[in-house]
Amino acid sequence: MAESLKGKAVVDAMKAELSQRVEILKAKGITPKLGIIRVGARPDDLFYEGGAKKTCESIGMAYEVFEYPADIAQEAFEKAVLDVGADKTVNGILMFAPLPKHLEDKKIRSLIPVEKDVDCMNLSSAGKVFADELTGFPPCTPTACMDVLKFYDIPLKGKQVVLVGRSLVVGKPLAMLLLREHATVTICHTRTVNLPAVCAGAEILIAAAGKAKMIDSSYVKPGQIVIDVGINEDPDNPGKYCGDVDFAAVEPIVDKITPVPGGVGSVTTIVLCKHTVMACEMQHNLR
Repeated sequence: MAESLKGKAVVDAMKAELSQRVEILKAKGITPKLGIIRVGARPDDLFYEGGAKKTCESIGMAYEVFEYPADIAQEAFEKAVLDVGADKTVNGILMFAPLPKHLEDKKIRSLIPVEKDVDCMNLSSAGKVFADELTGFPPCTPTACMDVLKFYDIPLKGKQVVLVGRSLVVGKPLAMLLLREHATVTICHTRTVNLPAVCAGAEILIAAAGKAKMIDSSYVKPGQIVIDVGINEDPDNPGKYCGDVDFAAVEPIVDKITPVPGGVGSVTTIVLCKHTVMACEMQHNLR
């Protein structure tokens, strides 16, 4: 039976550390604040927003929700984003995406100040991540993967890591973060020839393809560490969620594995808070 790399222990440790850092800031008269920009009221946005609020409260951080109607005009929303970015009390900005189709997504993302872009919405932030410029914040999900690996003392230097997924939100930035730690990274996707064999050759396999239960027993081997980034509706259990890994098929074979739910996804919200605290410290020249 594989060791389960659960997210709760990671979150608890990060909350303890961040609470101390927030207290230090408050002693200097500074309270880190997250600004949440939401257009409309999609259920998944509201669910994530609720979790973000609770996590902020749990470490003593402040937050403010900037809510706009789903039919807001482009010009009005651009001004709203600029206003939030200029608000000196806001240290980090989370903007829910995708935006309604009538809004010009790339233009609006570019209006989020890089120094407050705690979930890497602005392409300039992504550029910093790819250039190894540490003042740019990677997206929260790839960072959560790295925090899980670090918490469970999984060495990356020189390791063969196969990453299935090439999105700008997870796959590509995660590859950059792994390279920073001197891993040898192979980026695969659904069109990779002989994908199961490539995956089975990895020491660490990371699934971020967005396809339910895609990784089955043919993709893995004994001794592997499997990190499942996926969160999908379970095709075999309506109303339930599963990862990109067929957990029941893979777990008896590999050495360590993250569960879904309760794995990487559960760490993303505390990472959002970590990035906001870091942004606050940098904005006040305390890092």
